[in-house]
Amino acid sequence: MPEYQNLFTAVQAVGPAQMGVPLPRRDSPRTGDKPFFIHLLGRFGNAQIGPIYLGSLGLAAILLGTISFVVIGLNMLASVNWDPIQFIKQLPWLALEPPPPQLGLDLTPPLNQGGWWLIAGGTLTASIMLWWVRIYTRARALGMGTHTAWAFLSAIWLFLVLGFFRPVLMGSWGEAVPFGIFPHLDWTAAFSLRYGNLFYNPFHALSIVFLYGATLLFAMHGATILAVSRFGGERELEQIVDRGTAAERAALFWRWTMGFNATMESIHRWAWWFAVLCPLTGGIGILLTGTVVDNWYLWAVKHGVAPMYPPVFPSVVDPATLLQGVKP
Repeated sequence: MPEYQNLFTAVQAVGPAQMGVPLPRRDSPRTGDKPFFIHLLGRFGNAQIGPIYLGSLGLAAILLGTISFVVIGLNMLASVNWDPIQFIKQLPWLALEPPPPQLGLDLTPPLNQGGWWLIAGGTLTASIMLWWVRIYTRARALGMGTHTAWAFLSAIWLFLVLGFFRPVLMGSWGEAVPFGIFPHLDWTAAFSLRYGNLFYNPFHALSIVFLYGATLLFAMHGATILAVSRFGGERELEQIVDRGTAAERAALFWRWTMGFNATMESIHRWAWWFAVLCPLTGGIGILLTGTVVDNWYLWAVKHGVAPMYPPVFPSVVDPATLLQGVKP
């Protein structure tokens, strides 16, 4: 054990392979009976690889996710005339688009007009939901809390808002997000412009607050534990139930620098809530856009959040004022 630890002196303890707790009788066996160790991975986490448990839920989720991945990839490859070189060069710009607006919520559109998008989206959604059930059931099988499952569900909520809930409420799959890197970003920019600047959406603002807040809390907590790891700070459970010098020093440091301190236990609840509320509030803001509020800037002016800017050209009428109550 080195006397001084910092970011560059990580301690990697390697001992006998851990096979894990016994599984319930009805569960499938683990795969990989002989675990092995990779030193490089140990610098980022646990060096042990295996045994791995997939089970029926895990296998089904991976299978459906693979189908979705392959459908998206082959459609992108077809869009560049099956040229692998162009596929690699243009990959960030390639997309699998949803059905056009005139097809509404048709569940059987032509494959080249959004049909593949529905297939890819359906299999991907099924894969994600099965993986959520797997997370929940694995936690229960190990006697753990289900906090991770509910955190994951918050991200799934935003995913479903973008690709299912809002398009259904708007009456068209064309309102959904395309699959692709830059096309997804282009959709986001166009979405904001179309509805009067998403920055005036209060739920979007809350989502950004929780996004920055979660990153700040996680970084500060991680830094604090690393700073007191020479005193056993990484053994947080022990420090919770039997507060030692690591917890005392961490609390003193936070009181000195922040004016108050979280405990070894409560900081995780703070970080969990901030992280979960980021996609939760973001999904609410997206769901309200176009369904309840057509122009967030005019909404902000009406409610005293933003000023009404003086007209530079008095004869020009803001087109958004002519579309009040008209669904696009």
